Amino acid sequence: MKKNVNIAIVGLGQIGNYLLNELNNKKKDIELKTGKKIKIVAISAKNKNKKRKYKINKKIFYKNPLEIIKKCNVDILFEAIGLSDKISKKVVELALKNHIHVITPNKALISKHGNYLSKLAEKNKVNLEFEASVAGGIPILRSIKDSLATNKIFKVYGILNGTCNYILSEMEKSGENFSNVLKKAQKLGYAEPGNPKLDLNGFDAFAKVRILSSLSFNKKISNKDCLMEGIENIEYKDINIANQLNYRIKLLGITELINNQLFERVHPSLVKKDTYIGNVNGVMNAVIVHGNPVGESIFQGEGAGPGPTSSSLMSDLLSILRGNIKYPFGIPEKKRKIAKVYNINNYFNSLYLRFEVKDKPGVLAQITKQLATKKISVERLIQIPDNKKKTASIVIITHKSNEHDAQSCIKSFKFNKNILKKPTLIRLFN
Repeated sequence: MKKNVNIAIVGLGQIGNYLLNELNNKKKDIELKTGKKIKIVAISAKNKNKKRKYKINKKIFYKNPLEIIKKCNVDILFEAIGLSDKISKKVVELALKNHIHVITPNKALISKHGNYLSKLAEKNKVNLEFEASVAGGIPILRSIKDSLATNKIFKVYGILNGTCNYILSEMEKSGENFSNVLKKAQKLGYAEPGNPKLDLNGFDAFAKVRILSSLSFNKKISNKDCLMEGIENIEYKDINIANQLNYRIKLLGITELINNQLFERVHPSLVKKDTYIGNVNGVMNAVIVHGNPVGESIFQGEGAGPGPTSSSLMSDLLSILRGNIKYPFGIPEKKRKIAKVYNINNYFNSLYLRFEVKDKPGVLAQITKQLATKKISVERLIQIPDNKKKTASIVIITHKSNEHDAQSCIKSFKFNKNILKKPTLIRLFN
């Protein structure tokens, strides 16, 4: 790469604006470590006059980011808009076609279009870097691509969404309900102030799981429907009961190969309190990689926010400036195979089931009988009566049963008038 390198930043939200400031402040440091001089020649966002934490140079501002590629001599482009399609995809696609390196923290874009965009990058002999798309400042993707490159990885799991981890940790710590803690998270900037749905429903974590799967197992990104559940239905009652049973509730992203079939999922899990993952709290992320011969590798750090995200973006930048042209997913696109998908109905797991019921004789017998018809056996049972309301909570920990029977059983309870709401199901992590 030439000594003088021109850079463009598209998207000046929290991350883009913070990154712009980092680049301006660290030009000498970057030159010292790479021998390259960087110059920011173009920036773009919806609103030129929006009040931002760090000042922008309006002389290099473009409202239409596509004009940057046509009018400016750009070597490296940062995409920080964050959409899975539309302008985000158009900008990245056009940049790659014009032999411009692209760096992005956009997990929604990569998880949806990574196969196509990586092929485009390889064809045009440029980099598509996305370290910041998974686990913020934790260098997990580069570790898998480089440090663990010769290992046979067979399972990756962890806490991939700091918003959900903060909410669950804070509910346990404060005893407050979900909605109150969510408001607190929004005030602190841990959750989107408007619509935090993509964090809470598991989509954010699942996009990251798909990227991890592709890199870990040398597969194309899967587009098959998989198990994805969020934390919206977790109540303090569940957290309190889990605590009594020596568990914590964590939203986990999990990907593994079972008989060479890909099994991806995101859902709340009961994890033992004395495990490593059970003690990762607050907004922290953690990723655990199981491979051969390395064994278990643990990565932990801040998974969100402009600081950790910019750290990974700068790491990608230095990699490109040092002249490292790499395959986006570690191996050539044509050698990445389409994964066979594991049939989730065959998955066996123990369950936590909470039933809110009318407190009257025979209800417990109805529940256990229905479980038995679905081949689900009870390992542990707790009853918590509410004498004022004449209701009770019945909590059952089951022996292992398959996913098909579990889901079929949950549906069957909707016909029981003594059960006041849909039962809560949380899987035990194993």
